[in-house]
Amino acid sequence: MDLKEIQNLIKFVAKSGASEVKLEMDDVKITIKTGSETETTIVQQMPVAAAPMMQQAPAAAPAPAAEPAAPAAAPASDDSKYITIKSPIIGTFYRKPSPDKPVFVEVGTDIKEGDVLCVIEAMKLFNEIESEISGKIVKVLVDDSSPVEFDQPLFLVDPS
Repeated sequence: MDLKEIQNLIKFVAKSGASEVKLEMDDVKITIKTGSETETTIVQQMPVAAAPMMQQAPAAAPAPAAEPAAPAAAPASDDSKYITIKSPIIGTFYRKPSPDKPVFVEVGTDIKEGDVLCVIEAMKLFNEIESEISGKIVKVLVDDSSPVEFDQPLFLVDPS
């Protein structure tokens, strides 16, 4: 396994939301763990390439951490009057029940308690995410078919 393949694996694990991945092949053993601050650690049992792998881990960690920070900073000014609906699980966010159906909610849609806002796929199970509040959708914070993490903001709702 070369360095580029390992870097791609790190990026994939960071985007997937998995907390730990172990890979063992012949004389290579890799463990990638992501923490609450998207820290990535690699442990490799191959003495020749062990030092370069440890140097790559810190370089890969800031990239995924920078992406969620940018969207969170933008709605901060409006955050005081809006309620944030967050993801209750890790998985893949979908705005539609299926590819040929319309989206559940758009910006400007009036919602009430119990309305389905989106679907999050986790381990091949599609979980409908229902609203716990009434109001109007102000902003959709996640792109369709994107991986989401636990407690990640999905929607901003104006409760008035």
